[in-house]
Amino acid sequence: MNISDNLHKIKETLPETVKLVAVSKFHPVEAIQKLYDNGQRVFGESRMQEVDLKHSKLPQDIEWHFIGHLQTNKVKAIVPYVHTIHSVDSWKLLQEIDTKYGLSFDTCRQMLDEGLWKQLKYAYIGGVMGMATFTDNVDLIRTEFRSLKLFYDELKADYFHDFDSFSEISMG
Repeated sequence: MNISDNLHKIKETLPETVKLVAVSKFHPVEAIQKLYDNGQRVFGESRMQEVDLKHSKLPQDIEWHFIGHLQTNKVKAIVPYVHTIHSVDSWKLLQEIDTKYGLSFDTCRQMLDEGLWKQLKYAYIGGVMGMATFTDNVDLIRTEFRSLKLFYDELKADYFHDFDSFSEISMG
C-alpha cells in the first residue's frame, strides 16, 4: 500500500471531530510533500532542527505541531511558525512560550491551582496530551487513555469550563 492509499484509508476511519497529526519526524521532505499533495495539512515533529528545516522547504500553510521535549532556549526559534506545542513540562517553559515531556496529573493540578496560567497573554492551555506505555497490551493502553480522558474532563470542569479553547485531547 502506498503512502496516499494509506492516508486515505486512515482518514476514512476517523470521525470528523478528530484531527490527524501525521508524525513526520525522521521522514524526508519528499514523503511529507506527497502527503500534503493528498490533502494532509497537519504534521508533527519532535526536534526543533527538523521542523525548522522542513518548514523552510514545504508549503507555508502546513500546520506544524511540536510533539517532543522543547528546551526553553529553542522556543523563540519555532514559535513564529509552530501552531501547537503538545508537551510543556514546566511553568518556566510555558512562560517562555508566552513571550510524546509533560506534567504529571498532580503537578498539573498544582500549577493550575496557583492560577498563574491566567496571566498568559499569547500562550493558552488548549487541552491535554498523553503517550501510552510502549506495549502490545491493549488493555493497558485503553486504561491509560481512559485515565487521560477522565483527567481532561476533570480539568475542563474545574478550571476551563468557561474556555472554548480547552478542547483538545491528544493521545499517542
